Amino acid sequence: MQLIVVSSGRGRLAHLPLTSRRLWLGAFGLALTVCGLAFYGGLRVASVLGVADPEARVAAWQSELDAQQAVLDSTQQTVQQHLDALALRLGQMNAHVVRLDALGARLTQMAGLSDGEFDFTSPPSLGGPEEPAVGAQSIEMKGVVSALDNLSAQLDDRRQQFSVLEDLLLDRKLAEEVHPEGRPVSAGYISSHFGNRTDPFTGRKAFHKGIDFAGRAGADVIAVASGVVIWSGPRYGYGELVEVNHGNGYVTRYAHNAGNLVAVGDTVKR
Repeated sequence: MQLIVVSSGRGRLAHLPLTSRRLWLGAFGLALTVCGLAFYGGLRVASVLGVADPEARVAAWQSELDAQQAVLDSTQQTVQQHLDALALRLGQMNAHVVRLDALGARLTQMAGLSDGEFDFTSPPSLGGPEEPAVGAQSIEMKGVVSALDNLSAQLDDRRQQFSVLEDLLLDRKLAEEVHPEGRPVSAGYISSHFGNRTDPFTGRKAFHKGIDFAGRAGADVIAVASGVVIWSGPRYGYGELVEVNHGNGYVTRYAHNAGNLVAVGDTVKR
């Protein structure tokens, strides 16, 4: 077998026998050179891409994983601290709810309200759709959220009960304030009762439409209930008169005064 070489300049042909030992050595040397260049190029590319040293690359990955694990551990520690603080706050809130329940029960007892009208011992009724079960990894957080929801519901229920109880107590206190009761003088005695009596001026039987109190001159006359003054001045048969409207149809009159210290429109207390 021969290798024919054609010259482009002169058109000559050259014949090289492929059995030549020198030719085979040259081809072998050329192949070795190409392989060497390819290997060197591969090393350069691997060095640029960072895969020339697998152990160094693995060590870098391990270092990055360690850093990420440290961040994860720190985050978990922070979350746990927040959970502990939240649990402590839940305990404090629960203690306040217990105190509110005790106060509500005591107020209900003091107000003499019927049993069952206000219940500060039972948790409020809860509704809503059934929730699916959660994984074990969220059990702790689920418990905290559930405790918060229960406390929120209890506080809302107690707030409503206290609001109604406050209104009832205020209404009762107002009713007691405006209900006439007691004596209109701080000292003295009843000299004439309400009803039939012997008239001290005529000596005949007559119906007395009031109650007379005997006391020292200049003693204070006090209101027997809270109300608004609707008359203050002289009136025939009463002398100096003060008339107080207490609402609910109640009006009291304080007659035969040496002097009136209130004016129409003034508010007086019991």
